[in-house]
Amino acid sequence: MDKKQKKTMLIIFGVIAVILLAGIFLTAGHAGEEESVQVVMRDAVLHDVNKVNFFGLEINPGLAAGFLVTGILTVAAIIIRIFVIPKFTMVPGKFQSVLELLVSYFDNLSKTNSPHLNKLMGGYIFAAGVYIFTGTMLELFGIQVVTTHGGSVSMPAPLSDINGAIMMGCTSYLFILTGGIAAHGLKGILKTLKEFSLPISMSFRLFGALLSGALVTELVYYYTALSYVVPVIVGVLFTCLHALIQAYVLTMLVSIFYGEVSEPDVPKVKKPKTKKAKELTA
Repeated sequence: MDKKQKKTMLIIFGVIAVILLAGIFLTAGHAGEEESVQVVMRDAVLHDVNKVNFFGLEINPGLAAGFLVTGILTVAAIIIRIFVIPKFTMVPGKFQSVLELLVSYFDNLSKTNSPHLNKLMGGYIFAAGVYIFTGTMLELFGIQVVTTHGGSVSMPAPLSDINGAIMMGCTSYLFILTGGIAAHGLKGILKTLKEFSLPISMSFRLFGALLSGALVTELVYYYTALSYVVPVIVGVLFTCLHALIQAYVLTMLVSIFYGEVSEPDVPKVKKPKTKKAKELTA
């Protein structure tokens, strides 16, 4: 890039910055929401105001989002297995290359961190990682659902609900527990229970990370002075980063802890008696 191109780029960025600043100052002082920021934040955390009707039951929007993501992934998996995988070729196309890259990554991750009893590990961390990534990216689409009060609310990430995060942490912990049982029998239960804080740390790590992004986005959208272009940058940045980082962190932790509890015991080798010891025992 020569000096002329650099100068042109700087001028373009400068014009964009001036337009954004002008929009912010011109809209300053106007309310962005009818509800107070305290109500918005509280409902984003507890979901106790905006409920969704699910076959006559009032549920949190996070649970509805979890059902939606599960349904989407299930239908996509069936379609890929029936219509796409049988048409795989030796020279892969773009979609085949992406799919093989994902499968290879999680398979190598399971084999590297869990060298023993890892036949199911690759499948589990693949499913968990895809669920976390897809569920987090759901926020970008802004799917609106009608609440029981007749209002409208965007579907949040399933794991931004504390219940969803706890279930993901507990499910991962139970999977790690199966590795300990498979390798050591009942002793594996005691070995795994030593890490009793693991499901709590996994759950609150997911919940805190995803909720922080949701709260920052809610605050940006709340104030009209920041509601021009800024929410797009903040929302996309936080959502994409959280989707990638949290999927990576959980799959990495599960594979590491599973590898630790499923590692076979090293048999103790008896040391040969020395000449002096033999004389004493004689």
